[in-house]
This record gives sequence, C-alpha cells and structure tokens, in this order.
Amino acid sequence: MNNGFLSQDEIDALLKGEPTSTSGASEKEALSDIEKDAMGEIGNISMGSAATTLSILLSRRVSITTPKVRISTINEIKRQYPLPYLVIEVQYTHGLMGTNMLAIREQDALIISDLMMGGDGSNPPNELNELYMSAVTESMNQMMGAVATSMSTVFKKKIDIAPPNCNLLDFATEPNITSIANGDEPIVQVSFRMEVEDLIDSEIMQIVSFDVAKDMVASLLGAVSQQEAPKPQPAAAAPAPQPQPQAQPQPQPQPQPQPMSMPAPQAYHQPMAAAPSQHIQPQNVAVQPVQFAPLRPAAFAGVETNIGLIMDVPLQITVELGRTRKLIREILDLTPGSVVELDKLAGEPVDILANGKPIAKGEVVVIDENFGVRITEIIGQLDRASLQ
Repeated sequence: MNNGFLSQDEIDALLKGEPTSTSGASEKEALSDIEKDAMGEIGNISMGSAATTLSILLSRRVSITTPKVRISTINEIKRQYPLPYLVIEVQYTHGLMGTNMLAIREQDALIISDLMMGGDGSNPPNELNELYMSAVTESMNQMMGAVATSMSTVFKKKIDIAPPNCNLLDFATEPNITSIANGDEPIVQVSFRMEVEDLIDSEIMQIVSFDVAKDMVASLLGAVSQQEAPKPQPAAAAPAPQPQPQAQPQPQPQPQPQPMSMPAPQAYHQPMAAAPSQHIQPQNVAVQPVQFAPLRPAAFAGVETNIGLIMDVPLQITVELGRTRKLIREILDLTPGSVVELDKLAGEPVDILANGKPIAKGEVVVIDENFGVRITEIIGQLDRASLQ
C-alpha cells in the first residue's frame, strides 16, 4: 500500500484471498526484531564513522540520526522517492559477500561537491559535471572506507571493499537502479537523517540484500557472543602440603635410684628463647652533613664516537622562498603568467630545510649564473621545535 491506496497487485491478492504485504517480503524472508535491532546498531556505528569522515572533509558539523530499518523492494523505493539520487554501490571483497548501496539526493550531493571544491555550499552548481562528480565521489569513497573500517572493528574480522561505483539516477524514470535485487525482490532498507549545519537536512538510504543483511547480523551476533563468552579460568594450584607435626619423643622410664649413683634423666630439650639484649654503651660517632654532587646535564655516551656511523647518510636540502594557501578553484584558474603571492616580504631571509625540517635562514645569492644561499642564522633547537 502506498499513500493510503492499494496497488493493483494488492487488490488482486485480496480478491484471491491471499494476505497482502507492503514490503513484498514473505515470513521466511522477514527479519526478526533482534535482527532488525542488530542491523540498526550496525548502521548506527558505521554511519557514525562516515559522518565523522565527512565532517573532516567538509569542515562542517555533520550529524546522522538513529537509523530506521524496514523491509521493502526496489519498486516500492522508486514509488516513494521519485527524485534524482546519487547511488553509490560498494562491492565487498573480503569478510562479507555481496553489495552495499548508499543513496543520497542529487541536491545534497551538489552541496557536498561545492563544499569539497572550496565553496560555502550556499550557491551549489545546477548539475553534477565531471569535476563536481569527481569531488563528491571522493567524499563517498572516504565515507565508505570509514564504514568498512568500523565494521571490521565491530565484527572483529577484516572487511575490504572495492572502489565505489557512483551513478546519478532518476528513481522516477530509471527502470533498474541497482543490481542488488530485482524490482519486487525484498531488500533491507536502512534510512538515516543527515544534517550538515544549516545546509543539508535530508534523508539518506542504505540498501542491502537479504543475504548481506543476514551475513552482517550473523557476524555481529557472533562477535558479541565471542566477547561475552566466559574466559577459561586457570587451573587452581594444588594446595601446598601441610607440614606434618613432628612426633614428640616419648619420655624414657626413669631408672630406679641406686645408691651413690644417680644417672641424669633423659629430658627433651625445647629451643631456648633468645636472651634479652644487653645494654649497649653508646659510642661517639662522627656526624657530617651530606654532600651532593653538582647537577650537570648528563652526557650521552658514545655520541662523539658513533656520529661517524651516519656521516654518509644523504639529506635533502631545500630552500623555501615562502608559502601560501589556495582553494582548488583558484588552483584551476592558474594560467601562464599568473602571479602567486607568498607569505614572505621582499628581502626577507629564506628558510633552509633538511628533509623538510627547518635548520637555518639565509639570503639568496648568485654564483657563476647559478642561484645559491648564504647562511645567516642557525635555528636553535627550541626555535626549530616551534617552527615545526
């Protein structure tokens, strides 16, 4: 049923006495509540990472709300959203088998491409030409890569994807918008609400087949059960043998007293307690204040002798006249004869770098029709750290 009206297929099913289904999915192909929650959690985590990546690319705050999971068909999606959409299809190459499809509206893609090209998004282009299509494709590529990384963490296994395939399709007229499933074949639709500050407030869709959805759910539940499985307890150590009490010697019978001869009785000798310590007379001990060695920087042993081991290591020396920042549109507008203004004043010392690290400053000179640089200042270690 669409917008409160029954479709022709549903009317025919009612006339035949068959149960109707708004999604076209049979009970066998339906997802349980637990599986829907699992798909929502997968989408929530993966698209959260995608939103972070997109926020970094656009330098704008990006938020994606909690997803809604439902069973639908390609034809039903086309009827509900008869608009031009940018469709991104990602083929899994390792860890999962199948295709994941992401669809965003053309107007949202235009704003994203304008932001990628250095604009403010308030005046996007009217159509996705080759240049803007390349920009938005790169952003989608970064987003889907972040999604694969998040899924690898959640599923506790490696997930790899092929480069995304982006196409601009009109859902109102395009006969086949994806190769994931046929028009009436049930699929899993996960919808998100995406906001990019005050520029975009729209809905994006993630579409996967039942096989991919079942595989994702099984991977998530398997990872959770593996995490919650009780760890084997180490074998308890055998109790230490208790010391056996020593047998007490039996008292010897006392001999009968004999006149003028009395042998000493055989007595059991218990260990004697230590005698109390005797009083020790105090002695005169010489007491002197403690003397500490003066604090000096510790010398690194072997520096003087081992420095020769790296004397032959080559370093790339660069003389930097200055720097500047340009937008992509400004770079594309450069032509022969264009002047690029740097951040250095005329006559200001140039920077000398070794392997990209500033080490000195100098002035440019000419030696036999060749440029050179005369070192005027060696940058100290603290200044070098602040320049980096």
